[in-house]
Amino acid sequence: MDAPRDPQLLKGVLPMLVLALLTERESYGYELVTRLHEGGLDDLSAGTLYPVLNRLERDGQISSRLVASSAGPARKYYLPTETGAEQLRRTARAWQQLAATAERMLARATTKEPS
Repeated sequence: MDAPRDPQLLKGVLPMLVLALLTERESYGYELVTRLHEGGLDDLSAGTLYPVLNRLERDGQISSRLVASSAGPARKYYLPTETGAEQLRRTARAWQQLAATAERMLARATTKEPS
């Protein structure tokens, strides 16, 4: 059984993951939730994602456009801006460095003989 996910860890990486998915292709909110679920974040709710989208848009890291939908109200599609693409590059490098450091430290702790 998987350990419960720490919401603070997710809060720190979710903007980076959203930018990464939007770099692959333009998406609307619910579609992003579905893509995040498919990526392994199956406990993520739309209520967690939409504030991230709002903040990324407010900060100029993503842009949006409304597209009419035959299945209900218009959908707001998002794409990263150049600022968002640069932020993703910076954040991904920092994440990779932090993850490598954490892996090294955890490997030492889990391979150490008990005292």
